[in-house]
Amino acid sequence: MIATRQLELRAGGRTLVRDLDWTVDAGECWSIVGRNGAGKSTLLRTVAGLRAPDAGTVELHGRRLPDWPLEALARERAYLPQARSDAFAYSVMETVLSARHPYHANRYWEHSDDHHAAFDALAAMEVEHLAARDVRTLSGGERQRVAIAALLAQDTPLLLLDEPANALDLAHQVRTMSLLARLCRQRGKTVVMIGHDLNLAHSISTHALLLMGDGRWHAGTVDDAMQAPLLSSYLGHPIDAIEHGSRRIFIPLETPHE
Repeated sequence: MIATRQLELRAGGRTLVRDLDWTVDAGECWSIVGRNGAGKSTLLRTVAGLRAPDAGTVELHGRRLPDWPLEALARERAYLPQARSDAFAYSVMETVLSARHPYHANRYWEHSDDHHAAFDALAAMEVEHLAARDVRTLSGGERQRVAIAALLAQDTPLLLLDEPANALDLAHQVRTMSLLARLCRQRGKTVVMIGHDLNLAHSISTHALLLMGDGRWHAGTVDDAMQAPLLSSYLGHPIDAIEHGSRRIFIPLETPHE
């Protein structure tokens, strides 16, 4: 699905990622983990084709991203940014329908298929009752669920999400993450996401990519990558892990006050 070859990312004179050889296969669910400024969002934007790498290449289905026509690329991958602004008074339904544009070809108006896809996505995120609302009147959590609904309505094989649990309450965090995991398991979708909740990431992901922010990285299955000593090093804070049934629970340790 995705492959990076000798990928290098730089920002502000720093090398964030160096020589990243990373392969993501169809049906996998990856979490990207790292401290603030480690390059997580920069990497996700690069994989989405919204930023050129500083060195190396990104391939989708074995084809370099610059070789993809934009409309075709929009049918292959959907991207959820970390933040957004709503300048115009679009309704929730109009906002979600905008994600269907890659399928319109020369059509201007949406078909019934587009409306069905949009409504199903709103229902999946439990915001169908807000379909007529102005997006500017929504709470932060409601707006995030609408943004994820738009991502689902785009109906791509690859979903790239930058902090999808941002602004969601606990119940919707769990439901959203469970939904993403089911899309991978049951429909063969591929998910790559950024998040800071290690317990949620471990519970639904198949793999994890750790970024140190100085060029170093570690990629592997969650059982390989999400080990307490590795996470402590990459996150810059001591972390303990306990096994509870089939779950691994991560606990940040207190540091002594000086």
